[in-house]
Amino acid sequence: MKGLNSGLAAVMMAAGLAAQAATANVQTANKMVPASAQTAAATSSATPASTTRQIVVSLEDRKLALVENGQVVKTYSVAVGKPSTPSPVGEFTIERRVMNPTYRHDGRVVAPGPHNPVGDRWMGLSKAGYGIHGTNEPNSIGKAASHGCIRMGKADIEDLYSRVDVGDQVEIVGQRNDETAKLFDAPQVAPAAEPTMLAARANSPAPAATPSLALANPAIATASPAIATANTATVPQVATSTLVRTGTVVSSLVVAGIL
Repeated sequence: MKGLNSGLAAVMMAAGLAAQAATANVQTANKMVPASAQTAAATSSATPASTTRQIVVSLEDRKLALVENGQVVKTYSVAVGKPSTPSPVGEFTIERRVMNPTYRHDGRVVAPGPHNPVGDRWMGLSKAGYGIHGTNEPNSIGKAASHGCIRMGKADIEDLYSRVDVGDQVEIVGQRNDETAKLFDAPQVAPAAEPTMLAARANSPAPAATPSLALANPAIATASPAIATANTATVPQVATSTLVRTGTVVSSLVVAGIL
């Protein structure tokens, strides 16, 4: 009997241990993912594809375009280098961005403010000494007037500055090409008159002299024989109104082929 009780106790103990192990396994399987891990996973899945950003400047058009993934985001008017100090042509990158910069050149120092030649934003290029910046001469925008840098109006430089970052590509194009024509919608030459209109004018019959007028005043019909024999193939068929006054009566003579 004692042996039976001991065996039963051992069986019950084993069953209890198995139940505890099963419970532990369930708890482990249902264990919550830490909040930090969830955040990392969500961030990873929500991260957008990388954006390729480029600034294209056309010196001939005096315009700048911001392009993202091949699409034009915005265009701006700019001032470029004057002939004696031209802007560089080529491919560069933005190396630094500075708000309210201090201007230093040839020993001249200008603190941030309305008199600063580079305005309140500076984006230095990988070519030393050159950048895209604001200006205290807004009337120069759209002209070849700078010392080689790309100038922008206050509102435009602040807007562009907020959209770009260090490392973005900058391409400065000297002469207009297919790329800049597409970016800046270069104006096309006005089309000629519609061919159908030209054909209609060429094929339209010459207006005849007004019969009633010829009958009313026969002298008019014979006054100028050259008119009747004019070569209508070489003289433009244009109707001209000639006023003939006879006493107090005013008549209108329509003659084909007389300019």
